[in-house]
Amino acid sequence: MLRQSLSQLSLHTEGEGFTNITHLIQAEVSKSGMGTGLCLVFAKHTSCSLTINENADPRVLQDLAAYLQALVPKEGVRPISGEGALRAYVHNDEGPDDMPAHIRTALTATTLSLSFDQGRLLLGTWQAVYLWEHRAVSHRRQLSVHLIGE
Repeated sequence: MLRQSLSQLSLHTEGEGFTNITHLIQAEVSKSGMGTGLCLVFAKHTSCSLTINENADPRVLQDLAAYLQALVPKEGVRPISGEGALRAYVHNDEGPDDMPAHIRTALTATTLSLSFDQGRLLLGTWQAVYLWEHRAVSHRRQLSVHLIGE
């Protein structure tokens, strides 16, 4: 029989960077008692995102962060051609990292769909689920975890 479960998770980030949340999501799957199904994880914020990525070599996460910082610099934006003046972001209500965080979120994902079987998330050997904080200071982040399965 098909069932569903909806729960909310709250976690603290230490500022810009990655927080491995695989164990938190797995705990929700285990707690549900469902064996097989789909898990939808949603970050309820506009300045952080979710990603599935390498969990064995921390340099992968360092390179990802460096790439996104180069793609979306905190100082402002230039034309795609690279020619022309730097234009500071107009939206800076919460500080200089506010608008870059919104852009980084728009370029990544706030929702992930994960399958599970026999009560375990189906992730690859070297995969983990991360909350990717795009703001410089620590934040309390809220996640919605929706499970549909049997």
